[in-house]
Amino acid sequence: MKILVPAALLAIAALTPLTAQTPQGWKQRIDRSTSASDPDAAGEIKFVTMGSGFHATNPKAAVYWNPANTASGNYTLKGTFVLQKPSGHPNYYGLVFGGSALEGGEQAYNYFVIAQNGMWLIKSRAGDVTGNIAPKTANDAVKKPGDDGKSINALEVRVGGDKIDFVVNGTVVHSAPKADKLAKTDGICGIRINHQLEVHIDGFGISK
Repeated sequence: MKILVPAALLAIAALTPLTAQTPQGWKQRIDRSTSASDPDAAGEIKFVTMGSGFHATNPKAAVYWNPANTASGNYTLKGTFVLQKPSGHPNYYGLVFGGSALEGGEQAYNYFVIAQNGMWLIKSRAGDVTGNIAPKTANDAVKKPGDDGKSINALEVRVGGDKIDFVVNGTVVHSAPKADKLAKTDGICGIRINHQLEVHIDGFGISK
């Protein structure tokens, strides 16, 4: 397992180069919307170092990762996500784990994400196919935007020997055995932000 460098605190997918502002070593994969009823917003994606963390401005959905940030065996992946303002409808953002081949047609990963309406969701991705691991579920642990439009949520994926706990702000919102789509948890860890969102990420890292 490798830890993130502390200095840097879905649809046909297309790969794009990152700008010089992007944290060193990080890559991105864009998922452009093909839905006429839910189009991407105008503008380009920006993923930059800001303060002790990262700041993602996402008119389009994207996955962000550094190939050096891999985890295996038992580990905890975590990050604190600050939604800057609500989007026009709920869009999801959060953690990616168990990733592989993220730059190619055989991309694979799992993701644990939340939305502004207090819902969480766990999904898998294999190539261009996504599947639900746990459906959209409301939980009071997921903080909704306040009067200032912002919300702060600390997410964790705790991978144990035979099960995985999914945690929001210290509360386990779901536990699942390491089986079926969750059998593979070794691999690249990263971040997923859906379209029409602006999110700041702090404390992103992996620990045993």
